[in-house]
Amino acid sequence: MNHAIQFHQTGGPEVLSWEPLALSAPGPGEVTVRHAAVGLNFIDTYHRSGLYPLPLPSGIGLEGAGVVEALGAGVGEVAVGDRVAYAGGPLGAYAEARNIPAHRLLKLPPEISFETAAAMMLQGLTAAYLLRKTYCVAAGDTVLIHAAAGGVGLIACQWAKALGATVIGTVGSAAKAELALAHGCDHVINYSSEDFTRRVREITGGEGVPVVYDGVGKATFAGSLDCLRPLGLMVSYGNASGSVPPFDLLTLSQKGSLFITRPTIASYTAKRSDLEALGAALFDVVVSGQVRIEVHQRYALQDAARAHHDLEARKTTGSTILLP
Repeated sequence: MNHAIQFHQTGGPEVLSWEPLALSAPGPGEVTVRHAAVGLNFIDTYHRSGLYPLPLPSGIGLEGAGVVEALGAGVGEVAVGDRVAYAGGPLGAYAEARNIPAHRLLKLPPEISFETAAAMMLQGLTAAYLLRKTYCVAAGDTVLIHAAAGGVGLIACQWAKALGATVIGTVGSAAKAELALAHGCDHVINYSSEDFTRRVREITGGEGVPVVYDGVGKATFAGSLDCLRPLGLMVSYGNASGSVPPFDLLTLSQKGSLFITRPTIASYTAKRSDLEALGAALFDVVVSGQVRIEVHQRYALQDAARAHHDLEARKTTGSTILLP
């Protein structure tokens, strides 16, 4: 019998339950994937807590890697036996096996393992669209990346450095500062003991940066706006510290005609051609060694509740995977 993590009510990690779950034959356009590894991401906690409401009961998880076991009618993107990975909806990655639309799958290069793929797909594709689409980082840019020792942060900092940018990263501890420095950051600011806005202005000679990548949310939002130079772009892509409260749009004009965006991976990968292009870019920087994917935590899939607890308690760094 196939097993999966389900939740029947929103709340803390304790609402996650390891349950038997029947798996039907894949429908038209679908395939069955037997997972070798599943990714853990902060957005999973938003689904579980109810911040992003879902019909209940629900599965959970947006990222996995494994082998194609069966094909539904009309599938041409992959074949039985292919090594594949995916990121994005529909939910349900926290499972031993699942059915998923074939057009969401990417074939893995032989150089990339299942564990590496599960650790990097959602975070890596996020870094890909942030750095290559939302704001196209170029050599000579100075960029600010919050949570530089987190999953997206470690990938984005290395990638931005490979593109020729000067990378400023923020972290919450001395240990995370060392990790960020080893993964592409030129400057690291410990926001638990330093004013990151003042330090960014010092580092840039008072000019500010053209772009801030902020997955932290409420705790860093106001300060991030003050790090931008005129016409700079604030990229708010996550809520790790809570949702950003409403604010007056006039603030953007007063601080230098700033821009702001709230992007999602769903929008940037809605077309298969865009998904394939971002995936190819990600695979290229990983296979070339420009970006190292390091799995810092591994949990049994049935221990997903403990993994969520550790993630929300800031006990994790880099990428975390769940193993069926």
